[in-house]
Amino acid sequence: MVVGDVVTDVVAVLAGGLTRGSDTPAAIRFTGGGQAANTASWLAAQGVPVTLVGAVGDDPAGRDRLAELTAAGVDCAVDRVAGCATGTVIVLAAGDERTMITERGANVRLRPGHVEATLAGTPDARHLHLSGYTLLDADSRPAGLRALAAARQRGLTTSVDAASAAPLRAVGPASFLGWVRDVDLLLVNTDEATVLAGGLDPPAQGRALIASARRVVVKRGGAGATWVDRDASVVTSPARRVAVLDVTGAGDAFAAGLLAAWLAGATPSAALHRAADLGAAAVSQIGARPAR
Repeated sequence: MVVGDVVTDVVAVLAGGLTRGSDTPAAIRFTGGGQAANTASWLAAQGVPVTLVGAVGDDPAGRDRLAELTAAGVDCAVDRVAGCATGTVIVLAAGDERTMITERGANVRLRPGHVEATLAGTPDARHLHLSGYTLLDADSRPAGLRALAAARQRGLTTSVDAASAAPLRAVGPASFLGWVRDVDLLLVNTDEATVLAGGLDPPAQGRALIASARRVVVKRGGAGATWVDRDASVVTSPARRVAVLDVTGAGDAFAAGLLAAWLAGATPSAALHRAADLGAAAVSQIGARPAR
């Protein structure tokens, strides 16, 4: 089960640097996005049965997002909120960087009762993965906290993707780490790890964060990834060398590969390798969802 955002991405892959105050040529695509929806899509593409819990508006964009997720094999337990627009993100992508301009829309209307009811109605769920965006917004935070608590009560393993450095900095490391305390797996990229653990090297950041999470994976983009367990074991894995078109959703694809392998019993090394495969596939295309 994956809990979190569903949005429309407006992806602009810039031909060069952004020219402020004038025109910048770009290839522009309207695609499905949202950290949770992307991860669910990449899980479904691997044949993993997955239920997505989220919220969209009762509008054409919401209907389109649900239709494409269903076609991709995702079971959608997504609330359609009347009088509210589906979230939209403008993505400016250039090389190995992307900047996101976000309107979360109906995602802030995700409620604890909807999460609780979906968990109760999915007795065969084994694992709950939560998008950190749900925790980072005060309006949706109760739903994220309830998702983690209800999953633990039902004996599910849990994971959280920290989501984004700027809102992490805004809520503060202590608050966020308190919300995710004792999750089975915490995923952070290098910027997020620096916000939460300081400017240490990835193994040291992971060791600092295992006070809050049982396992930590630090995603380092083209430098690979590092897995740290509470038994102090550290596993590193290189990234795949591929031509980068668009890094949007690469971390979501990485998370899906990691979860699919780890939950199937793979070793940390094998799980990191599978995650790297999907991350490489994501950056080799425009858009955050698996190519169909």
